Amino acid sequence: MTNRQNPQISSRRTPKQARSADLVAAILEAAVQVLRSDGATRFTSARVAERAGVSVGSLYQYFPNKAAILFRLQSDEWRQTAALLQQILADATLPPPDRLRRLAHTFLQSECDEAAIRGALSDAAPLYRDTLEAQEARAGTAQAMQAFIATTRPDLPLSRQALLAELLIHTLSGVGKQFSARPRPAEEITAYADMLSGMLCAALTARHPDPPTG
Repeated sequence: MTNRQNPQISSRRTPKQARSADLVAAILEAAVQVLRSDGATRFTSARVAERAGVSVGSLYQYFPNKAAILFRLQSDEWRQTAALLQQILADATLPPPDRLRRLAHTFLQSECDEAAIRGALSDAAPLYRDTLEAQEARAGTAQAMQAFIATTRPDLPLSRQALLAELLIHTLSGVGKQFSARPRPAEEITAYADMLSGMLCAALTARHPDPPTG
């Protein structure tokens, strides 16, 4: 496995001036609009450029193809979601169960908000699944969860703490992906997040007997 980024999804240039940064921001916002209005099958660099009000040549200065645009959208989403989840888990002003409840609600809402563009991002996933950005996002969230478990359940051996952290992360990820596969009304998202947080809190507080020896 390599950490080097696939050149097909790398940005050509990193904007260094405010005007260039504004152009990239406009392109990315236009990309989201195209995905939501036209869907993944009609998503092209030309449509994004048209929606952003820029020439295709200007777009290509920063994004060599549509996969590069999708990768940027995905990597930005990874960073934002990971940072938010880590902040929630580290918030010592809240009791651990309340942190898990907020985590469940925030994550599920985020998954539903992103569902409209996830199809296109999933199509490009093989290109960026093992990139450094993906690995860093997963590692950051895993470390935050492990630290949360370590302070919340110091009675557990380290091996059980690691398993519990893995269980909570995989449950969040799996449930979020399946639940957001179709549009959901706000009240349904809230009710489901309440039930999900109940499951997470039960797992957190459950007695975890030591494995048998001998």
